[in-house]
Amino acid sequence: MAIETKRLLTTSKAISEGIAQEMERDPSVFVMGEDIGTYGGIFGATEGLLAKFGPDRVMDTPISETAFIGAAVGAAISGMRPIAELMFVDFFGVCMDQIYNHMAKIHYESGGNVKVPMVVTTAIGGGYGDGAQHSQTLYGMFAHLPGMKIVVPSTPYDAKGLMIAAIRDDNPVVYMFHKGIMGLGWMTPNPRATAHVPEEPYTIPIGKADVKREGRDLTIVTVSLMVHRALDAADDLATEGIEAEVLDLRSLVPLDREAIIASVMKTHRILVVDEDYRSFGMSGEVITTVIEGAFDHLDAPPVRLAYPDVPIPYSRPLEDFCLPSRDKIAAAARQLMGR
Repeated sequence: MAIETKRLLTTSKAISEGIAQEMERDPSVFVMGEDIGTYGGIFGATEGLLAKFGPDRVMDTPISETAFIGAAVGAAISGMRPIAELMFVDFFGVCMDQIYNHMAKIHYESGGNVKVPMVVTTAIGGGYGDGAQHSQTLYGMFAHLPGMKIVVPSTPYDAKGLMIAAIRDDNPVVYMFHKGIMGLGWMTPNPRATAHVPEEPYTIPIGKADVKREGRDLTIVTVSLMVHRALDAADDLATEGIEAEVLDLRSLVPLDREAIIASVMKTHRILVVDEDYRSFGMSGEVITTVIEGAFDHLDAPPVRLAYPDVPIPYSRPLEDFCLPSRDKIAAAARQLMGR
């Protein structure tokens, strides 16, 4: 009997494969950004594309985010489907006019007559001592601003399917990948950063959450690297008789409010884990969704574990003190369960 072997890819290779397959399918798709060509992107998201498609479709740009994000907007409204990599989300400030006043608003301001089918990819997250200007997540800030879809995958499988969906979408999509899930050798090892990814192209609907672990006692809602931390904590809690459900939002815009409410109606408790800043962000929006949609089903007040409202420290011990972790998530879950 033949033994079926599953094809394994890291998240970074899954992303680059998804891009490559869309570039093969659609000649209007191209990639631009800093170090995305010869270097393959500093997080490997465009590795191998230059050799396959050449410099006309895989373009290294100068260090001028305003220029190349603006060029991508112009290309998108002219009928192309650009993918522009903003190396770190922390750099959004220098090109926010292009992102929010142009990319996100042109469709609305044109009365729906002009489409902006482009993807901005960017790296998020800390945990490796890179300081306050290279370690933020900031997805809550982008989600707050209408006109853009916001995608935040956590696994190799989701990363490929969401990338293909983002490229095919006629709306601007901000695609945010966490360095800690990319499967890079120089990052902290993450066993879930390598997983089965089908070779054929496929899509995952943007705005559809995914239950990564079934549970009955409480719901842990989160995204990106914190999905992995929540799954680790859920394993620990299970040894104590607490079965946690882990809901991976996968997208913040659109937000799958129905999935959040359905899970809480089952478990009657919610813990939101967020690597973004605590105030005015994802954690508050998710909890408000539960209060508005499932208040009568709650057996305990919602709890959130998020990054404190301080700049991210360069000091590794201080950064670890601020970041949500496996142990902190488990402790918050015990608190929610009254233990």
